[in-house]
Amino acid sequence: MARRVAMLNNKGGVGKSGTTIRLAEGLAKAGKRVIVIDMDPQGNSSQMLGWDPELRGLPTISQAIKANTGDDEALGCAREVFQPIGWNCSYAERISIAPARLPLENRMSEAGIGGSWRRLHQALDGADDHADYTLIDCPPSLLHLTQLGLAAAHDAVIITDADVYAIEGAQRARNLIVKKASTNLGNPDLQIRGVILNKYKDTIRQNEQRDSIHRIFGPLVWDPTVKFIESLATANNNAVSLEEFKGDRASEIRATYELLTQTFLKEIPLP
Repeated sequence: MARRVAMLNNKGGVGKSGTTIRLAEGLAKAGKRVIVIDMDPQGNSSQMLGWDPELRGLPTISQAIKANTGDDEALGCAREVFQPIGWNCSYAERISIAPARLPLENRMSEAGIGGSWRRLHQALDGADDHADYTLIDCPPSLLHLTQLGLAAAHDAVIITDADVYAIEGAQRARNLIVKKASTNLGNPDLQIRGVILNKYKDTIRQNEQRDSIHRIFGPLVWDPTVKFIESLATANNNAVSLEEFKGDRASEIRATYELLTQTFLKEIPLP
């Protein structure tokens, strides 16, 4: 089984999807086999990895969750939705995507069905055994889709920026895991392994919020801090790997994610 890591915050706009795909890239460059599960109906991580949402007929993670009703024949059905990414780089073949489109929102209506919070866990049962890591990109909420991701995960990483509302969202995400994962999600072993400070700008206000993040989360805060660099957003929007990207400060961006990947591997090692 792959080690499954949920990436989350109860606040949008913190760069969660971008961080997820760049960590997937860093892990693949390090020789690891990675699956990205896109649990956000916006499908940002899917598109950043070069998956085309206009390709009709290709299966998505929504179909795998819907198909899994707990029957033995449905266990592991997520393997049917794993697809190659669209990057043209030396390590692209080590990354697969379970993509998302807007119909994933339909799974929200199943929240009241008994045991529905285990459907992603069951859909992944045996399906990701060939991978080293499965990164689960959760939506910016703490409702059913995020709970599906947390119930399936072994570990969680919170992504935030130096904004008071993002920090509050990070605290809500922490509280859900600490207080509810065991009883409500049947996942008592789930642990927060790190907090990533993203999109950081060296201003007085952000310095104050950075210090607040360190006070609140202590040693969970990972190094390095990811600085705000406009050209990184360009690379994400253009759905290219950092190997392909030639924009402004490209070498600095690559170095940051190489260091962040080293921290990831240290804090979330394989057995």
